[in-house]
Amino acid sequence: MVLVSGNFNVVHPGHIRLLRFAKNQGGELWVGIASDRIGGKGVYLPESLRLEGVASIGLVDKAFIFDDDVKSLIRRLEPTIVVKGKEFEFQNNPEQEALDAYGGQLMFSSGEVLLTSSDLLRRELLDLDNSKLDLDQNYLDRHSINVDGLISTINRFRQVRACVVGDLIVDEYITCDSLGMSQEDPSIVVTPIDSEMFVGGAGIVAGHGVGLGSSVDFISVVGSDKVSEFAKRSLDRYAVRNLVVTDSSRPTTLKQRYRSAGKTLLRVSHMSQAPISRQIQDEILDRVKNSLNEAQLLVFSDFNHGCLPQRLVDEVIRFAKTRDVIMVADSQSSSQIGDIGRFSQMDLLTPTEREARIAMRNNQDGLVVLAELLRERAQSKSILLKMGSEGLLVHNQIEESSKMLTDKFPALNQNPKDVAGAGDSVLMTSALTIAAGSSIWEAALLGSVAAAIQVSRVGNIPLQSGEIETMLRR
Repeated sequence: MVLVSGNFNVVHPGHIRLLRFAKNQGGELWVGIASDRIGGKGVYLPESLRLEGVASIGLVDKAFIFDDDVKSLIRRLEPTIVVKGKEFEFQNNPEQEALDAYGGQLMFSSGEVLLTSSDLLRRELLDLDNSKLDLDQNYLDRHSINVDGLISTINRFRQVRACVVGDLIVDEYITCDSLGMSQEDPSIVVTPIDSEMFVGGAGIVAGHGVGLGSSVDFISVVGSDKVSEFAKRSLDRYAVRNLVVTDSSRPTTLKQRYRSAGKTLLRVSHMSQAPISRQIQDEILDRVKNSLNEAQLLVFSDFNHGCLPQRLVDEVIRFAKTRDVIMVADSQSSSQIGDIGRFSQMDLLTPTEREARIAMRNNQDGLVVLAELLRERAQSKSILLKMGSEGLLVHNQIEESSKMLTDKFPALNQNPKDVAGAGDSVLMTSALTIAAGSSIWEAALLGSVAAAIQVSRVGNIPLQSGEIETMLRR
């Protein structure tokens, strides 16, 4: 028998990873859920609901409520192995004494990100109808959310004026026809037959904002080239107020994706990652200050291509604090090194798990511990941890309390066509939700709906509020 115990307020992906690790040790997996009495202030849901959530997990052979201390539980059951989260490894663990008495073993792990081959096969066979939204009713009930309230929140986006600052990127999708394998060397040979360009990076974040009903000022840096001309025309078409600064010493970032048969074969990036000059920083800062005299929301969309040096970030944050605006930040580190933690005092951070681990230099702790370490370091109010096909982990401080509450919201589209813009759609939708006066729980839900829509199509296309409303009412 392998034993895991805990409160299990809300079963999230971190729990699943831990339980998968425990199950892989062999034998039966038993999970003890602390009773309401034992859990005390550490539990937020009744023990019956917490038990039901754990019992529904296929990895678990037996789930039960325990009403005595953990040492007594171990002495009574005598499990072969007890598994705890990695964060407990160097703490005092009372389980060890009880295990030593009969030769049991204490193991620590936060599990790993992996999909079994059966998981992959099952997903390939599933043909999900993305026109129908399967919202988690338990999540809605836990946070008193209903569809009418969500629609009301979306309507309030029109009252929000936003300022988006960050790296502008142009994405070019080059569709190719496959000619086969080269006879000279083992290379795939293709011929380009079509191409289409989209505004990406912080530019599409601003585009999403306008499409969702907000008025948006966009501030970035571009080169003096044809790519920047395309970007400016696109921003005008999106009705974004374009306040970009031209720097002739650097190119406008262009990322090309060569695709064939619906798959990306190669990515080529034309860009400079050197930080912008002090003079350009000052120009951007002046434009941000002018924008924040009217805006209620500031969004940092950082792709680590040099547009947001730390000095500029600190100056913008310092000024924004004097205007009492809502601040939200994302820092993408997909193919480069970044640090989401450098954006301090944000109302919301939206990193991926990888970005959070890079920022904290932490590859061992569980998700909740990781989110809390990042929140404390960055002095952020809330964290939306983006986990791809596993959905969102929501980590938020309970009002008028020092306690943190963690919940999850599942990914709503398991058959994406193009995941490149998912994070941008989550960022702007959740930011507007917070700025419109709604909760982080609604922000996670609406951000997930936005991502489901965005990944259902190839290329970055601005979201429209009507798309989200239509999805919610189905």
